[in-house]
Amino acid sequence: MSHKRVTLGRRKVGEWLWSSGHTRLVYVFSVAPELNPNEQVVMNVRPHWWFFSQQIVALVVASLVGVLVLWFGLGQIPLILAGALLVISLVWFGFRYVVWGTTHFLVTTDRLITRNGVFNRSGIEIPLERVNTVFFRQTLFERLLGSGDLVVESASEQGAQNFTNVRKPLAVQNEIYLQMEENENRKFDRVGSGRSASPTIPDQIAQLDELRKQGVLSEAEFQQKKSELLDRM
Repeated sequence: MSHKRVTLGRRKVGEWLWSSGHTRLVYVFSVAPELNPNEQVVMNVRPHWWFFSQQIVALVVASLVGVLVLWFGLGQIPLILAGALLVISLVWFGFRYVVWGTTHFLVTTDRLITRNGVFNRSGIEIPLERVNTVFFRQTLFERLLGSGDLVVESASEQGAQNFTNVRKPLAVQNEIYLQMEENENRKFDRVGSGRSASPTIPDQIAQLDELRKQGVLSEAEFQQKKSELLDRM
């Protein structure tokens, strides 16, 4: 199953958003970068669930230990130790979940943005026009899980950036290239619209003729301006 494109735009932290085309609500946990005018978030990728692998194993082991202690009736002290082990595993899982919830890889219409950190926040922003190459790496096991690493090579000072535990890295790679292409097309459209906004010389002569007919310009002034415009052709 491929990634769905999610247009979040400017959303507040802690806001629930119903995404068109989705069958679920999307929770905007901490995706609140300062967006440029007309910039939109088209993909928000959190780490793959394999991010929790160690914590899940710890919870399973702690639960099994607790069950065995109860089953064999090993006494109060082993039961207390098993309970403490379970609490520690739950706290570890909870902290890991907070880290997961505050880690984002964002593809916008203008940039690639990463945000991570619970107490001390950090992030990277790469403009799409500075991205050179995007490639991914997957082992056989990661292919089965739908996880992998994404490497972004850019013309920025940071050079190549490696992002691990990315869900559906091929889909993310395709989305980045799509946004790069659309961003380039928008640049050409803006240049074309800027050129078309300037009136052509025949249009300017026609406007001067209207001013002459209205008596704003004299015949001599009209001929002089017309001659200047024709000399520029």
